[in-house]
Amino acid sequence: MATVLSGTSGALYYSPAGTSVTTLATTAFPTSNGNITVGAQLGFKVGDAVTLAYPAGAGLTNCIAAGNHFVKTYDASTGVLTISATNGGAALTASAAPTSFGSNFASITFTAPQAVGSVREWSFEITRAEIDVTSIGQSVTQTAPFRTFISGFADGSGSATVYSTDDDTLLSSRMIEDVIQRQQQGAKVKLYIDRQMSGANVDETASRSISADIILTSASFTVNPDDGQSVEIAFRPSSAPTFDLSKT
Repeated sequence: MATVLSGTSGALYYSPAGTSVTTLATTAFPTSNGNITVGAQLGFKVGDAVTLAYPAGAGLTNCIAAGNHFVKTYDASTGVLTISATNGGAALTASAAPTSFGSNFASITFTAPQAVGSVREWSFEITRAEIDVTSIGQSVTQTAPFRTFISGFADGSGSATVYSTDDDTLLSSRMIEDVIQRQQQGAKVKLYIDRQMSGANVDETASRSISADIILTSASFTVNPDDGQSVEIAFRPSSAPTFDLSKT
């Protein structure tokens, strides 16, 4: 007999808006110190786990090393970011900039979506457009002719209800604030329908999920004396979602 899935095994993971820069030229990197110019008014926060990647063939001698790091500092007014090998550790520095990019670009992106702990529920809907291809001049019959349709483009929309708390460092609070973040690049959700854990990590081969790059479109606040304060956040995919609905 099949097991009916319960919402208790669901989860929402999120990558914040403004935490993906994929167009870094060699001039963005320092020849000394650790200042990387990523761009102003982005969404990076101190402590964010980020991945620095260089294009194939780049000369990397004495430059800041590629790999998984943490944001040490970010100045939104100047666009200058520093990274560290450990969270809160010393900033990584360089004595030379990377070279030989050609027409490619380096990138700094939020490493992976992280669990949003204060989620009451989430929903996601996929729809298809209907294209009317009815032909005129059909033969007259006893009954009215039916219109003819073919399926068109797919679209999607989603929402998540998160609890508003007095801890503004939580990822749920950041998700609410990101609705008005001007730069939305990097915003992603991973919606687990059936999250299975292996120790402290998600067992992706045994879990079912939907992943999507998103834009955040609205936040609706609900306040009453009987329930926890909650915020419904609406979003839609900015490209085709990835569906992993079977155990592999």
